[in-house]
Amino acid sequence: MSAIYSVKEIYIYPIKSLAGISCENAVAQEMGFENDRRWMLVDSENQMITQREHRIMSQFYPQISNGKISITFQDQKHEFYIDEHLENSLNVNVWDDKSEVVEVNHTTSKWFSEHLGFECKLVKIIRIGDRKHESSTSKEIFNVSLADGYPYLLIGTKSLDFLNEKLTDKITVLRFRPNIVISSQNPHEEDDFDTFKIGEVQFKNIKPCGRCIMVNNDPENGKLKKEPLKTLSKYRVVNHSVLFGTNIVSLNSGIINVGDEIIF
Repeated sequence: MSAIYSVKEIYIYPIKSLAGISCENAVAQEMGFENDRRWMLVDSENQMITQREHRIMSQFYPQISNGKISITFQDQKHEFYIDEHLENSLNVNVWDDKSEVVEVNHTTSKWFSEHLGFECKLVKIIRIGDRKHESSTSKEIFNVSLADGYPYLLIGTKSLDFLNEKLTDKITVLRFRPNIVISSQNPHEEDDFDTFKIGEVQFKNIKPCGRCIMVNNDPENGKLKKEPLKTLSKYRVVNHSVLFGTNIVSLNSGIINVGDEIIF
């Protein structure tokens, strides 16, 4: 008999706002899963670039193999080494947080610029502490990656099932870009989790995740839809924010696997 709560899916998103990678296991670290949102595209003024303004970014597909990240876009492919970067650092912002980053290389930046149609650079955060984020609820300060706010996003299967019952066109969990999808018993019960363990790793729930227009981007084709925000706004609004999934942090490092039980 399988555990009531277990890990169903694991995802990482190496480059912020590009497509993700489904994983059978992942190494949890303070800043998030290994290689999760350590890279980000910035424009000529070093401002972050996301799917909110450029939905086509969802059509860039990364893979990791042999110490390299390869990116496929339409029939074009480009790759770079995970560890490579230029020496000079840049100061960028992820929302209100300042972060120190480095450009990967000029060739990679040129490739993205050509395919996105405007000048941009691919940058990487390389040290723990180069970006800090203060929780709006607990006021704790966390060392984070280039994700919007927190290192991990967790979603329960029943939350998506409950939403899909209300939608004419069903959606997948990919709309919400989770890191961990777990089997659950009740819709949105993950909002109320406290601390729990998966595999070797202890996690702590910080707060439910407020969602933006980006969840209306269909990852299959990069087109903007009216759902699911329209439906979610009818039953998941708290303090003017549409909530779906919950933000968590890891309290130690270790490996988690698909199939691991969630222990409270």
